[in-house]
Parts: sequence; structure tokens; C-alpha cells
Amino acid sequence: MNSPAQYDNFAPPAVVRQWQRRAAMVAAPLALVTVVGWVVSGSDEFYQAYLLGYMWVFGLALGSLALLMTYHTTGGGWGTVIRRQLEAAARTLWVLAIAFVPIVLGAQRLYPWARPGLVARNADLQRLAAHFLTLQMFALRAVVYFIVWIALTVWLTRASDRQDRENVVLDVPLRRVSAVGLVLYVLSLTAATVDWVMSLSAPWSSTIYGLLYLAGQGLIALSFAVVVLAALIRYEPMKRLVKREQFHDHGKLLLAFAMLWGWFTLSQWLIIWSGNLPDEISWYLARSSPGWHAFSWFVVVGEFFVPFFILLSRNFKTSSQKLQKLALFIIFMRYWDLFWYIMPNFESRKGHWGYAWPYAVVPLAMLSCWLVLFFRNLSRRPLLAVYDDHVTLILEEDHELEPQRA
Repeated sequence: MNSPAQYDNFAPPAVVRQWQRRAAMVAAPLALVTVVGWVVSGSDEFYQAYLLGYMWVFGLALGSLALLMTYHTTGGGWGTVIRRQLEAAARTLWVLAIAFVPIVLGAQRLYPWARPGLVARNADLQRLAAHFLTLQMFALRAVVYFIVWIALTVWLTRASDRQDRENVVLDVPLRRVSAVGLVLYVLSLTAATVDWVMSLSAPWSSTIYGLLYLAGQGLIALSFAVVVLAALIRYEPMKRLVKREQFHDHGKLLLAFAMLWGWFTLSQWLIIWSGNLPDEISWYLARSSPGWHAFSWFVVVGEFFVPFFILLSRNFKTSSQKLQKLALFIIFMRYWDLFWYIMPNFESRKGHWGYAWPYAVVPLAMLSCWLVLFFRNLSRRPLLAVYDDHVTLILEEDHELEPQRA
């Protein structure tokens, strides 16, 4: 097998460092405003905004790990050109593990099961607190989740690093670890979303809740990868190596995730509403006031109908610029989707839609800080694994096209 190093230099362009600096310039003032506002007011809104921002950024990191494992399990050119982006995003999970500490410390501000006075008056919460939802178990389970996710990331990225140094075929071990990792991902993500978000409305529960977040993470992580790749193709080496067909594949995957999210959302609503049980419909009743009802349609139209109908067009899917704009829109809509899931659970938002400045500033501060880490990771490694067989195929195809270009 010929080494791709004979054909190209896969070092990231210098502009990646510029993107990192720009993200830092945005992150610094937003983080300062967040910290000052938190210290001065200390209101519940900051903890609510922190959870909202955390779940938004968390979807980018963990969703990228899931897409990375999906690529290793299935193969295909769609993942070859975004593999290093997915790895760079997944490598931020250790920072998100540290960033989870404020959620544990502010649990009483967020979760009804963490308030002793409320638990003492509610028999359902007492049963949950006795067997499942205690602060110690909540924190311990989070540690287990992050150990699993970080261990998978470390193994996969170290194997990827080997393919920069050694002419070694790792398809089989990568496929096996990724297949097992996807099972662990589904189980751990379901448990984590139950702990971190669904328990905001305890004792309400939904058996499809984790799958909703699985589809949402696929949407936001792939959208982010498309945004970055569409920016990178303006520079070498991606300018010459990435083809329209790969963006077409990304567009088809975005359509699949949008349909999956829409199907899970409709399924949960149909199951709960048709059952018409007081303990189950309470979750939807909290989102049925005039303001929240209109906002619900905004989320459904923006996260499902708009991507669905646009992505039916092949010409749109093969256009990197058009797909990049839609991907940015999906990332934006994912924020509002999480807002819809999280905010109506709090007493201050039940029965009426409302918005406060921390809900914008805190998530944007977290996103910009995360982008600094992401671009730092992306700038430190080649954009393509040097000795990966899939990369060799891409280079051979490009080499065959050179006489035609001439």
C-alpha cells in the first residue's frame, strides 16, 4: 500500500488557529459576564441556563463520538473526511466531565428530588429518592458515564494516532470496539438523560426519552461537522480532496436524523396522549399554555419540517455552502429544542413562556469556550489519517482525476 504522505500534506491550515483565537475572543467577555452575573445574583436562572448550555454543548461532543463509532462500524467516504473533526470534538469530553461539577453542586436548585423538604411531602419522590435518585448516586452514575465515554474516546483516538505513524490496518479492531461502544453509548446516554433532564420533571417518566436525545445528538454533531468541513474546503488539503458526493452523503444522513427525531417525537406524543393518564400527560400540559404551545410548533417546524423538505433536493445536498447554512440553522434549532425540554419543568416557567438574558449568554459562553478546545484539538493533528486505507482510496481517485483537470 502506498503511503498517502507521498501525495499530500494533511496538516491543518493556519486558519484553524485563527478560528481558535476568534473563539477565545468571544469566549472571554461572555465568560466574564456569566461569572459576574452568577456571583452577583446567584439566581436559579443561572443554574437553569447552565444546564441548558451544558446539554447543548454536550450533544456536540458525545454526538461526535457516536458518529465516529458509526463510521468505524459501517465505513464510507462520508466519515473519512470528517473523522478528525469528530475525534477533536470527542476529545473535549474530559473537560465536560469537569464542567458537570456545577450541576452536581447546584442540584437542589434544579431537581425536585434533591430538595429534602419537597421529598418529605411527596410519596412518589420519596420512593425515587430511596431507590434511585439520591445526590450521591446521581454523581456516581455521572462518573461511570464519563469513564465509559472517555475510555472509548481515548482508545479510538490513540488507534487513529497510530495511523499517522505506522502503516498498519486497524479496520477490524476499530469496528469491533465501535460496535460494542455504540451499544454502551445508547445505554449510557439513555441513563444520563434520565438523570440529568427527565428527572427535572420527576416522577414523570418516558421510555423513549433517551432515543429523542440520541436523534438530537446525531443532528447537531453531524451539522457541526458539516459546518467545519464546508469551511475547511476553502483551504488545502481539503479543497482538493473533498468531493460533492461526500456532502451529498452528509445531507442524506442529516435527513435520516431529522426523520428519526420527528418519528421519536411523534411516537412519544401519541403514546402518552392516547393513554391520557394524569401522571403522564402532565408533562405535555406544562407545555400547552398559549406561549408554550406556539413555541412547540416553532420547534417542530424548525427541527423537522424545514430540514426534511429542504433535504429532499439532491442539488441542495451536494452544495457545500447551502448545506452549511442549513447545518447552522439545525444547531440553532437544537438549542431551542433543548429549551423546550428543560425550561417548562421549573416553577418559574410553568404555564407561561418566558426568556431571560442568562439563557442566551451562559450557553453562548459555554459554546465559545468549547470551540476554543475543539479548534485546539483540530489544529494539533493531520486532517486525515496518513496511513488509513480509506484515505488512500480518496487519494487514488484524486490522482486519477488529475489528467482530466489538466
